[in-house]
Parts: sequence; C-alpha cells; structure tokens
Amino acid sequence: MLGESHDVYHEFPGMREQINALLTADSAFADMIREHDQMDAKIRDLELHDQPVSDVYMEDLKKHRALLKDRIYERIRKL
Repeated sequence: MLGESHDVYHEFPGMREQINALLTADSAFADMIREHDQMDAKIRDLELHDQPVSDVYMEDLKKHRALLKDRIYERIRKL
C-alpha cells in the first residue's frame, strides 16, 4: 500500500525489547536502523507526493530497504 510505514518497530512487532537492547549496545546496528528508517521515509515521501521517478529507481530503493531489513532481522535473531 502506498505511503505505508515500514519502520523497524512496525516490521518486527513483538521484538521491541530486543531492538532497543541492540540500539543501545551496538552502534553498527543503530546505524542500520537509521539507514533503514531514512530509506523508508524517502520511499514514503516519493509515493505520497507522486514524485516523478522511474520505476527502476523506486524498485532499487525498495530492494535496498528490504536488504537492510534482512540484515536487521538477522542481527536481532542472534541476540
């Protein structure tokens, strides 16, 4: 759905405690979260404001966000 939030807490419901623990203990994890949420905000902004971008560019942004999500989830699982 266009404009839907994909922030980390939304993507991983029930894992708030693990995410918060990693955020305070692991600066690389915090950087990944920040990058993911910035990418999500950029995608939502482009979708909501009907910005003229190519489909390929939008798909690249979404693929990058998905890759970050996978890396974040892998790190949470190791906790």
